[in-house]
Amino acid sequence: MIDLVALRALAMVLRLGSFERAARELHVTPSAISQRVRALEDRLGCMLVVRASPTEATPEGARLYRHFLQIELLEADLREDLQPLAEIDPVGPRSIPIAVNADSLATWVVPALSDFHARTGDTVALQVDDQDHTREWLKNGTVVGAVTAAAEPVAGCRVDALGSMRYVAAVSPDFRARHFDGRSLAEGFRQAPMLVFNQKDLMQHRFLTQAAGQDCVPPQWWVPSTQGFLDAALAGLGWGLHPRPLVAGMLADGRLVDLCPGHSLTVTLYWQSWRLESARVKLLRECLWRASSAVLEPGG
Repeated sequence: MIDLVALRALAMVLRLGSFERAARELHVTPSAISQRVRALEDRLGCMLVVRASPTEATPEGARLYRHFLQIELLEADLREDLQPLAEIDPVGPRSIPIAVNADSLATWVVPALSDFHARTGDTVALQVDDQDHTREWLKNGTVVGAVTAAAEPVAGCRVDALGSMRYVAAVSPDFRARHFDGRSLAEGFRQAPMLVFNQKDLMQHRFLTQAAGQDCVPPQWWVPSTQGFLDAALAGLGWGLHPRPLVAGMLADGRLVDLCPGHSLTVTLYWQSWRLESARVKLLRECLWRASSAVLEPGG
């Protein structure tokens, strides 16, 4: 059996990023936390923590952290089932870790989390990544679920379709006039600055192939923020793909225009989560589905 006291110490070190913060959280000394983690490593015969700043889990440490999160969720359900029959510590999980993509966070995830918090009092710790990569957080055991573009389930997880996010190439009217009036789409795209979220973002290149029949390497702005991405488009810095729900009002009032009417890119999103019979995980899934269905298009 794994020593739960030592396992909790390991989890706090990984959750909070340092032995000192874990010690404050558990009201013990950093030396005590270090001894508990070291004892667990000695017993299992492997390193569990990369002692950096912040601390990181080894693959074995990540697996144990996932195990602790599962215990924590099930214990929270148990506390609710037993109260008021017993004197049980009422403190539930401080935060449930999930991974989401930035565009979902900007359009529909926050209402889902607000609904979840209102019904449970729990908070959620968000990891934000590209929708093609959020599943990796689930694979390494550091989140209980992920909004992802991947339909193939991670081992031990279930997959629920959420719907499809449609993206359009929205630009300021001045930008379109400056770079595309009197030119073919292919000519305009070759010289017009392009907005790119980060190194993982390949959506604009896929759109170029679809809309112009070819990819190219135009000047690029790197803007790793959904709001910054939108602000850059409004300022006329470049063209990029924006979630249709986010820019619908701006397209309607003329602050932005659709650069390529009739062309859009659709990304189907899924919620992948542990196959864990936890009331909290189930409720979180329901809240996410309800909020996404109000914004995303049917599909998946």
